[in-house]
Amino acid sequence: MAKGKKYSDATKRYDRDHQHGITEALDLVKSLAPAKFDETVELVVRLGVDPRKADQMVRGTVALPAGTGKEVRIAVFATGEAAAAAREAGAEFVGADDLAAEVEGGMLDFDLAIATPDQMPVVGRLGKVLGPRGLMPNPKTGTVTTDVAKAVGEFKGGKVEYRTDRYGNVHVPLGKVSFEPQALEDNFRAVLDELQRAKPASAKGRYLKKISVSSTMGPGVKIDAGRLRPEEPTA
Repeated sequence: MAKGKKYSDATKRYDRDHQHGITEALDLVKSLAPAKFDETVELVVRLGVDPRKADQMVRGTVALPAGTGKEVRIAVFATGEAAAAAREAGAEFVGADDLAAEVEGGMLDFDLAIATPDQMPVVGRLGKVLGPRGLMPNPKTGTVTTDVAKAVGEFKGGKVEYRTDRYGNVHVPLGKVSFEPQALEDNFRAVLDELQRAKPASAKGRYLKKISVSSTMGPGVKIDAGRLRPEEPTA
């Protein structure tokens, strides 16, 4: 995909091959963001795993301490008291067969789907629609749960999903360009801590192979994985 002039100009303002410390990299991303809107800052980590092997698929959720800066629209598949609790918690779309019919009809105005376990047969019929968009509820990410109200509150409060793609990359939003540098760094460290915690026992060799950050419309800035440990705060 062709890049615009602002993107090209931004790439000339720094050394694209240099590996930076965390704080330096995030400051650089903020300064290079070319768009007039408040861009999202995204972290990309290449993990030393083979995602073709089930035991090396890295997937889960992480709570960003500073939030995402984005309003998350949530669809909840539930009935009865659970449905009422989901609505009270702020879910935008709540239902069962009726909601499934809307989704089958093309309604996809949500960023996340949550379901109670008893609704998974209903949700399962939507696999071809939700699966390719990464919206399929999954117990591993806390999106299949009996406590839908808690899940809605957590995801609206800054909890995000992550998973390796077919190349072993994990993409996670860290917040907005308008965030204070420390807030972005706090979110960055929360994600790295979570990825380290989720390291598969079968993964061999270097685990954090490449790390970079960028804004929605800006170029990627490389982070030196070897400089992460000395900068980590002591417990």
